Amino acid sequence: MISLFKGQKVDLTKGNPKLSKILVGLGWDTKKYDGGYDFDLDAAAFLLGSSGKVQSDSDFVFYNNLKHNSGAVQHMGDNLTGAGDGDDEQIRVDLSKLPANIDKVVFTVTIHEADTRKQNFGQVSNAFIRIVDESNGKELIRYDLGEDFSIETAVVVGELYRHSGEWKFNAIGSGFKGGLRALCQNFGINV
Repeated sequence: MISLFKGQKVDLTKGNPKLSKILVGLGWDTKKYDGGYDFDLDAAAFLLGSSGKVQSDSDFVFYNNLKHNSGAVQHMGDNLTGAGDGDDEQIRVDLSKLPANIDKVVFTVTIHEADTRKQNFGQVSNAFIRIVDESNGKELIRYDLGEDFSIETAVVVGELYRHSGEWKFNAIGSGFKGGLRALCQNFGINV
């Protein structure tokens, strides 16, 4: 297992040519918070073309659109509380089914109703993304985000991207203000 730091890029398929089905696990904990609301964090995936934008709204896989038309990306369901250890939400990716016009799959986490609930990523700790080979359950890479965020309500955690016919992973860890709406606008979704 490779533990990544922010900005680090790593090959996924080059040294592992049979790799096709992967599980992307995202997890987090919340710090002491007395605002009276649960924290509901939501993982999502944006499937981007060469323009860096989605080609249609269906290229956005999240709690209201659990499966991409190609069958290549599937969200395993919304966790409303984030309680417990391990992955809080999971997204399955079949690299062999990703359409040729998809160059990148970007994984994000947002805070549901962050403004109403006065919540932000400064109140979240131990956030991570990990990639598991589904064929054997082996964790290939893990990126722990650390405590870099304060007022952001959305985070681009990492991305799978195509490079010279192989798939690589980039640990991004960049925060966004404006939550899911800002992310959608950034990636070309009409909101």
